[in-house]
Amino acid sequence: MTRYDDVEAISYRVAREISLEGLASWRDAVAPYLLPGRTVLDLGAGTGLFVRAFGAWFPEVSVVAVEPSADMRRASGLPMLTGNACAIPVPDASVDVVWMSTVVHHVRDLAAAGAELRRVLRPGGVVLLRSLFRERHGGIGLFRFFPEAVRALPGFPTVDEVAGGLGFAVRRLEAVPQVTASSLADKASTLRQEADTLLRSLSAEEFAAGRERLLAAAAVESGPVVDHLDLLVLGTVGAV
Repeated sequence: MTRYDDVEAISYRVAREISLEGLASWRDAVAPYLLPGRTVLDLGAGTGLFVRAFGAWFPEVSVVAVEPSADMRRASGLPMLTGNACAIPVPDASVDVVWMSTVVHHVRDLAAAGAELRRVLRPGGVVLLRSLFRERHGGIGLFRFFPEAVRALPGFPTVDEVAGGLGFAVRRLEAVPQVTASSLADKASTLRQEADTLLRSLSAEEFAAGRERLLAAAAVESGPVVDHLDLLVLGTVGAV
């Protein structure tokens, strides 16, 4: 999985975190799985955006956060366990739901990760992935201003590659809207190249040119910035 230093972790929190109001559609999308009394593993919890969100939305759910980066854990200010998708530090059959938000493209050994997921899940448990998939990138607004970022797409897996690699069956797939900024001007003010996998593929010149296009649009356009990421729900093969 990708390593982050302390500066990148802070930049990640500034650039990538979204308000709970902006994530309201995600609350509705995952509510059928985060039922009272269930235990959710936030795998690759980053700076704790969804640890805080789940705590606010679903107070009767227990959340266990696992994050490989010490800098991310420190930036979160939250209690987190050290681990990754191929070495999850929780007991067998101890969680009902595994949540992975913008994580799966960092996992290099999907088969090993899949074995770990099956180990930690209770019977009937599910894996929820919030992600960009290579063949489903039309909902990402950054491409409008940074068209060269398409070169990063081969680094993102397809839905079939994820499901097949992990060894799970697809139970649900849908694009979920999220308000990523209150305006394009707000988006420009929090943009950090080092905090986004797509933007890290750009040269300094390409990033500067794209930021100028974003600022020009912000001068004449108003309203919230709405992007879409996919919710992919995976279940054990053969389970109903």
